[in-house]
Amino acid sequence: MAEPYDMNPCDRITVGTLGEPGNRTFYLQGVQGLESYAVLIEKQQATALALALEETLAKLEDDYELRPARADRVAARDLEMQLPVEERFRVTSLGIGYESGSNMVVISCEGADFEDVATVRYWITRDQAAALIRHARSIIAGGRPICPLCGQPMDPDGHSCPRQNGHSAH
Repeated sequence: MAEPYDMNPCDRITVGTLGEPGNRTFYLQGVQGLESYAVLIEKQQATALALALEETLAKLEDDYELRPARADRVAARDLEMQLPVEERFRVTSLGIGYESGSNMVVISCEGADFEDVATVRYWITRDQAAALIRHARSIIAGGRPICPLCGQPMDPDGHSCPRQNGHSAH
């Protein structure tokens, strides 16, 4: 197993996508100075990351009596993906931690690169975590519309709804 790569601290952290709804590729990207480190994630992992960060921030505020994290302290441009995106590996597991001495949240991503198990750790402020939650949720919501009858995603030209026996496009 290779040594973990630490982006400590991240100047910027974001969830972003490339491609059209229905055919998007999701990334988690950290930027430190001129260096960018992006990993490939699934939409469900982006959803789980936002939820885990939200729960972590709430617990930290209670346990450490910290002021609430404020997403509005992070500029919108700091949530834009830096192009071109060079994916390092596909994430197979995500973890969230907290380092009280530096008051930093740590997002740990593990996956397999071409030759070995790879790990990257993104060290971010609680305000960055709050902004990442909000941004990730907006990116996730930007996908295909959901069919009101069957709950499945619809393509721009509609879809064959199983509740309509495939006979009616929406």
